[in-house]
Amino acid sequence: MTTETASKINIGVIGAGSWGTALADLLARGGHQVTLWVYEADLAARLPRQRENDLYLPGFALAENLAFTADLQQATRGKQMLVLVPPSQVMRGVVRQALPDIEDHTLIVTAAKGIENGSLLTMSEVLAEILPAPLAERIACLSGPSFAREVAAAMPTAVVAAAADLAVARQVQEAFSSQLFRVYTNDDVIGVELAGALKNVIALAAGVADGLGFGHNTRAALITRGLAEITRLGLAKGANPATFAGLAGMGDLVLTCTGDLSRNRSVGIELGRGRPLGEILTGMKMVAEGVKTTLSAYQLAQRLGVEVPITAQMHAILYQGKSARQAVSELMLRELKAEGI
Repeated sequence: MTTETASKINIGVIGAGSWGTALADLLARGGHQVTLWVYEADLAARLPRQRENDLYLPGFALAENLAFTADLQQATRGKQMLVLVPPSQVMRGVVRQALPDIEDHTLIVTAAKGIENGSLLTMSEVLAEILPAPLAERIACLSGPSFAREVAAAMPTAVVAAAADLAVARQVQEAFSSQLFRVYTNDDVIGVELAGALKNVIALAAGVADGLGFGHNTRAALITRGLAEITRLGLAKGANPATFAGLAGMGDLVLTCTGDLSRNRSVGIELGRGRPLGEILTGMKMVAEGVKTTLSAYQLAQRLGVEVPITAQMHAILYQGKSARQAVSELMLRELKAEGI
């Protein structure tokens, strides 16, 4: 696919949260014909008039050539590329609903970051279960350090497009790349996806530490040891260790553990301050993927026999009622050992 061809792709973006909206706007400004599927019918009705997603990405004027619909069939049928950005726990249901209208030649890009509860599958693994063989061979994932508001504000950003077939990854690279949005390719799909999902769990922990009033020493330790356990789990799933030192690994982990725009870190901060999880989530418009991913990550690590002490303590805080201070104490008083992955 040439750059000239890429500029004329007909694309459907499924999911109008902050990230889906930012990606749809990016693609539309790149010259693509883009339709954004909006779950909320009232928001879908407002968007063509006000050209602003006042619910999930307020303050940003959206491209004039970006179309909106609450009709999933309209967003799916006849598209050369589908960019899937629903919350990870509803990915399966949304794609099943859209499946009759997805054509065999369509390129499937998942930009959701999570591990499905129950099945413990990454998003590409979920898609591979649902999609027919021709489409399953055309799955890619997009991940990396990228806050939606900064992409919408046209701040320079670099991400990774991963696919088992590098030719597919290059198609995604060409479609998304712009002067301010740089896309690298990678063939380690499972590594890129696990890094993108698991960093949200570590970001929750970093937020807890911030909420408890701890400093930079603590955050640096959590990021570094968090990367170690993400890598351990990735290696157990057959990932390339180099992936975790790249944009999808260390890059996204640092961003999500330190950035004020991180929803997962924000949830962690409130947990560290003693607020109940239910109260925190009730007050949020957008999904903090790390909460449900913590459950999946903990169960996956148990299944694979992988030690994940930070994830285990976050699981205990979220699902077993352990206090944040007790969790930190237990992390620090674990058996002494040599540093390593």
